[in-house]
Amino acid sequence: MTMFGRMNTTIERRLLVNYRVDPSVAQRWLPEGFRLQLVDGVAIAGICMIRLARMAPPGVPAVLGWRGENAAQRVAVEWDDNGHNARGVFITRRFSASSFAVAAGGRLFPGVHTKATITSDETPDRIAVSLRTATSPAVTVDADVAVTTSLRGSVFPTVADASDFFRAGSTGYSPAHTPNRLDGLRLHTDDWRVEPTTPIDVRSTLFDDLPTGAAELDSVLVMRNVRAAWHPVPAPTAGGRAQHVG
Repeated sequence: MTMFGRMNTTIERRLLVNYRVDPSVAQRWLPEGFRLQLVDGVAIAGICMIRLARMAPPGVPAVLGWRGENAAQRVAVEWDDNGHNARGVFITRRFSASSFAVAAGGRLFPGVHTKATITSDETPDRIAVSLRTATSPAVTVDADVAVTTSLRGSVFPTVADASDFFRAGSTGYSPAHTPNRLDGLRLHTDDWRVEPTTPIDVRSTLFDDLPTGAAELDSVLVMRNVRAAWHPVPAPTAGGRAQHVG
């Protein structure tokens, strides 16, 4: 089955929930060929909770585009690319509230998704997003944050530092339907901008269930109303499927 190429979209909301993770734990999530991208000696992993709108191939009117809530568990990585050091993220799991995305992911467009219930309550100054799966064990995520103007308690000194780090990691790879293969996807936007938040209540089985001390919440950033495009990219050779976290 042929996958779509470029997909245009509007990122209505993208919440980046970031954790500092013990490298000895995070390394176990990676297939062969990927290395952890460390910041001050720790791995940077997290959960991207994104709502996309008007998602459609070029030539299709935006009003006919798809809209849906998705999420991904990810870790910042590096790999060798024709003699150069490439940066991006390895995505251990993808989730979607859309039955279409679950059915078509990895077939019509890159990214195999697990079905999830995702709800949100959002105002200009407050964002709360929750995720639940019916899998065993169940995956739960709750992120309640207040939008602010400064970044505190993070491994990144400034909002600009954090923004640059995550923008440089706009290429992501995740396990494909075929064993030992990866789906690759790159986010492109000329409208990149992030806002810092103050976490009010952030919990997730994806990180809270790790061994004590293995993961610590670092920061939560938000992107809102950003025009963007997703491009499939060829994947480097993978040594195998990534292990699920937990």
